[in-house]
This record gives sequence, structure tokens and C-alpha cells, in this order.
Amino acid sequence: MVYTIIQINILPNLLPNVTLGFELFDSCYNEVKSLIGTTWILSGKKKIEPNFNCHKGTMPLAIVGDMPSKASIPVARILGLYRYPQISYAAAHPDLSDKIQFPSFLRTIPNDNYEVFAMARLAKHFNWSWVGVITSDNELGRSGSQLLVKEIERDGGCVAFLETLPIYNSIEAVYRISDVIKKSKATVILVYSTMENLISLMEEASVHNITNKVWVGCGSWSITSDFPKKDILTTLNGSLGLAPQSGKIPGFKDFLYSIRPSRFVDDIFMKTFWEKAFECVWPADGLLNFTEKIKEETVWCTGNERLDSIDPNIYDVFHFRYTYKVHNAVYAVAHALHQMNSCVAGNGPFENGSCADIYNHKPFQLLHYIKHVKFNNMAGETIFFDENGDVPLYVDVLNWQLYPNGSNQYVHIGSYDARSPKGQELNIDQSKIVWNAGQATVPISVCSNPCQQGQRRATRQGQKICCFDCIPCSDGEILNPKDDSECLKCPDDMWPNTSKEKCVQKPVQFLSYEESLGSSLTCIAVTCCVLTFSVLCLFIIKHRTPIVKANNRELSYLLLVSLMFCFLCSLVFIGQPEKMTCMLRQVIFGVIFSICLSVILAKTITVIMVFSATNPDSKLKRLVGLRIPIYIVPFCTVVQVVLCIIWIISSGPFVEFNMAAEVGTIVVECNEGSKVLFSCVLGYMGLLAFTSLLVAFLARELPDTFNEAKFIAFSMLVFASVWITFIPAYLSTKGKYMVAVEIFAILSSSAGVLTCIFFPKCYIILLQPEMNTKEYITRRNTTNQGLQGFLF
Repeated sequence: MVYTIIQINILPNLLPNVTLGFELFDSCYNEVKSLIGTTWILSGKKKIEPNFNCHKGTMPLAIVGDMPSKASIPVARILGLYRYPQISYAAAHPDLSDKIQFPSFLRTIPNDNYEVFAMARLAKHFNWSWVGVITSDNELGRSGSQLLVKEIERDGGCVAFLETLPIYNSIEAVYRISDVIKKSKATVILVYSTMENLISLMEEASVHNITNKVWVGCGSWSITSDFPKKDILTTLNGSLGLAPQSGKIPGFKDFLYSIRPSRFVDDIFMKTFWEKAFECVWPADGLLNFTEKIKEETVWCTGNERLDSIDPNIYDVFHFRYTYKVHNAVYAVAHALHQMNSCVAGNGPFENGSCADIYNHKPFQLLHYIKHVKFNNMAGETIFFDENGDVPLYVDVLNWQLYPNGSNQYVHIGSYDARSPKGQELNIDQSKIVWNAGQATVPISVCSNPCQQGQRRATRQGQKICCFDCIPCSDGEILNPKDDSECLKCPDDMWPNTSKEKCVQKPVQFLSYEESLGSSLTCIAVTCCVLTFSVLCLFIIKHRTPIVKANNRELSYLLLVSLMFCFLCSLVFIGQPEKMTCMLRQVIFGVIFSICLSVILAKTITVIMVFSATNPDSKLKRLVGLRIPIYIVPFCTVVQVVLCIIWIISSGPFVEFNMAAEVGTIVVECNEGSKVLFSCVLGYMGLLAFTSLLVAFLARELPDTFNEAKFIAFSMLVFASVWITFIPAYLSTKGKYMVAVEIFAILSSSAGVLTCIFFPKCYIILLQPEMNTKEYITRRNTTNQGLQGFLF
């Protein structure tokens, strides 16, 4: 304050030809002393004379102070009655922003509520969701802690415990709070308390070696290193603290280094300071300042000791916090007086445009100018007061670091600027932070570890929301981005991604030619078709041989052609289902297989009719000439065609996007429509197969040379076995594999018929040609001359 007034008095453009003076009153950090000093200033006499001005000279124009809120509040109540300007540089109590209670109070330090916001944002920045809070048992502590808890919970955090330090030392309370801190899972302790309330607790914490906690302090104690024990500083190592903004005061460092007792003779603190700083004794006053007996090795003070030789941690001339606020407060008064002195009559702010006399004005007139003052200080920072008499919040964030050599200091690691856009107020450089016990990473302070991706939080019954269990979201659900305690179900056509953070389109699944299963089935179908065609060609080439002519070769040709189409019809089942393919594939399959089975039935009836005709007493002899087997094929086929037409017209197959068949997949498949009619189509084929099997079984005892009933019976057994096993296999599969099972059944049954009926004949034609002659057959069947003549 002294330095600032000296600088103002020598500035040519601020209050020219006006000299400022000052008076100092020591409040001794006590409300009563503050009130006594205030009455002295107002009345001009040490004997209290309320409402009387007994000043012989000029009354002090404004009061700069007090430092503690507890002293500033009663002073502000009295000064507010007179609208007497008061500017505090350290009183941060939120109530002082109330201009109804304190109309003449202003301050160059931010409102304490903003400090609460800064502490809450610090906890959020480091993801500390489970913290303890310690406060002091006074109005500031109670209101501040309530706001702090509210802000922490608003950010999604929780308070593990809230403990109150009594105003008067209570060893029982200290023991209890210390035990709570030690047992708590919270590793971060937010301290919203004044220095004098905290010392006993920190002593107890150091005794119990509680060094695994991170202490976060408010500005009322975090910048001090005046704790009485070194162990406390060790306990606080790595802690964080808020502090008023550190500002630059040009020339102030040189001024502090230039101080000498001889320069400030009337300063009652100067000699005491000198003795403490240099551990020396003034010759004249040594016996007064030291109670112990003067020893021979006593160092005597000369007054010429160099202040720049003192450790900056003890005599700090680089970092100015409350000092900077005092500097701004004095300049605010000076600029207000300068504006008052520059007022032009008729353009003044008072009645009828009048101005106020700088040497003879009312307190409210100077208060008006101070409220509206706005200037750039010597460091270039813009200083002004808002409607509540506060300055915008800007606090420094510090990290207490204790070095191995015993030295210590607060390191600036960031700041909190309430003027910044929302969400950008806090700026932290984590690379500068040194945590306790040399920990490299940010300490974790949570009640429950964060849930993994795709898991929701389930709050434990009877506990706070920060204590929870992690439960995975069910299939088809994602974590709610707005509420991580619940899961949301994806739409039917969508599915969660791997992290269950968002719904993505389900992949479409069908049996395609590109995949290995589809291509393999295609190759098998084509190969079997080519093989069947080869057999057909062989039979056409050998159409005059007995084994081909036996049992009606035209039916054999028709059966081979129908088998070729049976193999090829399986290709319709491969590829993405469409409306037309869905309608035709089962119809084609049903009709072609009906032709195939009708031919087999006709061949079997042919064997029976031919061999029965050799019996003179047989009634079937006259039916041979009617060629009844030829009519069996179209008749049986027409029945199946009629069934298929009825099925398609009434309730035919259609394309269906099945979202429930496969988890996380849309299966494009053909819905068969009417299950009853589809069953009739399949049942009719089963009836034909059963009839063929029955007829072939009855004809098994006929002569072997021309009788293929045994092969037909065996082929029908294979056919029936395939389709009987197809039913449970089909029902137990899902998606594209259902189609693959049906294709496999088609290929297997068709291959079974081809193998059982035609491969034995091909074997004789290719490898045993001597058995495929009329002479060979004649020799083996001398008893069947008539029949041979009929057949050949």
C-alpha cells in the first residue's frame, strides 16, 4: 500500500498536483479491533463518538480492508449506513455481494462462491467422483460446503463424508475426523476451511502418517507455508490449492530490496523484521528482543544487510497475490478521485449535472465514482467492479511440492477464469504436477471403478449413486448416452456395435454363391447334373442293348432328365431371395420331384405288369397292351401341379426379412406362406415315394435278370431316409443353414436315386459288356423264352 501510494504521487497523469496520504489501523485479525478502528476513522477520536465527525483536518476518504471476512462484515455494516467507501483485498465471503446489506462494500478479490465452483471443477477435471469435504464451523464454512456438495453432485460426483471442524479446538473432534479420513476410500479431501481451524487436524494427520490423500485447499489457507511442523508439509506434499491471482507490480521487487531501517525510522515492525530475517540483534534493543542471555557468538544487526540474500520462500518478491489485490484497491480509489477531480460542471453525475469537490465531498459521491471506475493497472490488467462490487473471478491453481533437500514451494499449474466460455474455465498443465509419494499418474478417487463399454451402472441399494455395480446390457441393447444407468433397445433392423455405444444396421444374411458353402453346393449340384447327363448319353448310345431296353427305356430317359432338373433346381435356392424366386423354387422342386417319383412308380408297375403277364392265369395280362405306366407320369404330375397352383393362389411363398432367426443379423428368407398347403405338397411326394417303395417291395421276388425292383426299393429307402432326417435337421437350424439343409436333402435324395437305379446298369454296360447281350440273357433264362421275346 505504501509503495502504491508513493507511485501514484509521482505519476504526472494521475491526480496531478494532488498528494495522497494514509493512516494505518491494525485490526489484529479481530472483529472488535476492526470495529474500534472504524469508529476512530469515522469520528476522528479514539474515544468512540458515534455519528459525530470530530476530525480537525481531512477525514480519510475510503477504507482499504479488512483482510478476513469475519472482520470485514461488521465493518461493512457500519460503513454502509454512511455510504462510506470500503474496498477489501481479501474478504471473499459471498454475503458481502449483497448490496442491500452492504451498499458501500467493494473488493478486488472474487466472491468465495466462485472458489467453490473452481474446486468442484478441479474434482471433475481429474475424474474424482468420490471425495471427502472438511469445512469450518462458521457461517462461511456451512454455506460454502453446502454449495460445494451441490456442485460436486451436479457434476455427477458424490461426497464420501462431510466433516466440520469446530471453531474452538476440540481434540475429540480432531480424533474423530482424522479416523474418518484414514478409513475412507476417498483419496481426495476438499478443505473449505480457514487456517486457524485446520492446524490441529493437520498435526493429527501427520502423526498418523496419512500421506496417501490428496488435499485440495481453498484460498484462505492453501498459499501459506506457515504450518508449525515439518511433518505437516510432508503430509501436504502433492496437494492442490486455489490462490488469488498472482499479479505483476512493476518496480515492487526493487522497492522491497531497497528497504532499510534507516529509511523507515517510524516503522515499528522494521527492527523486529530485521532481527527475524537475518537472525541478528540490534545493539541497543537486543536485551529487549531476546530473553536469553547474550552470548559471545551473537550476530549484531548493522542495518546494511542485503535483503536479496534471503531465501525467496521466506521473503518472496516475485509472486504477489493479496499484495496485488491491495495494489489494485489503492489504484481504484486513486482513479475514482481522478475522475472526480476531472469532472466538468454541468456534466457531472449528480443533481443538475453538478460535480463533487475532491477536497470537500460526501462519502456517497466518491462511492459513486469507485463503483464505475474502469482502468488498466500497471501490469496491463483491466480492473472494474460489477453490480455487486465484485471483480471477475480469476484464481491460480497451485501444486505444493516438497523437495528432497527440504525446500518447498507452490508451483503454478493452471488457472480458473470465470470469464471464459462455459466448460473452458479451468486450464491445467498436468505435466507440472508432482503428486504425493512420487506418484506419476493422477490419483484415483472413486467409490466404484468405471464400467466397461456396454455395461450400465446399477446403484447399490442404500448407497450413493457413485457406488454401483456394473451390469452388461442385454443382447440388442446399447448404453443410454444420456444416462449410463440404463440400456436402450435397438430397433429391430439394427444391432449394437462391439462397444454397445450405438446401434448399427444389421448385416443381411442369405446363402450366396460367393461364400464357400454356397459355392460348394453349387459345384456338387452341377457335378451331379453333368454325371446324370453322362448316364443319359450312355443310355442313348447303348439304347439297343438289353439292359437299357429292359423296363421301358423311355421311362429311364425321362427319369434321368428329371434327375438332372432335380439337381439343377437346388440352384434356385441359392442367392438373395426375391419375390419370383420364392414363389417358384418350392413349386419347381415339388413338380420335378413329383415327375421323378412318378417315373419310378411307373417303372415299378411296369415290372409287375410284365412279369405277371407271363402267368397264363394272370388278370393283368390284358392290361399290358394298354401301356398304363405311360399315363401314370402325367396323371401324378398334374395332381402335384394342381396342389401348387392352389398353394400359390391362396397363400403362396413371399420374401421375409427375419430379424429374430439369427442374433444381430437380418436373415432374408422365403416364408412358405400356408404351412398346410406346403405340407400337402411335401406329403404328396412322400405318398408317391411310399407307393413306389411298396410296389417295389412286392416285386422283389421276380426274376433277377430284368427286375430292377430291388434297386428301386433301395433307392426309395434312401429317399425316405434322407427326407425323414431332413425334418428335424431343418427345424433345428436357422437362417441360411435352413436353406443349405434343404439343398443337401435335394441333392442327397436325387443322388441316391441315381446311384441305386442307374449305377449297377452303368457298371454292366461299361465293365461287364458280356452280360449285356441277348445270348447271355438267353442262357440264363431258358425258362423265360416267351418273356424274352416279348421284351426284346
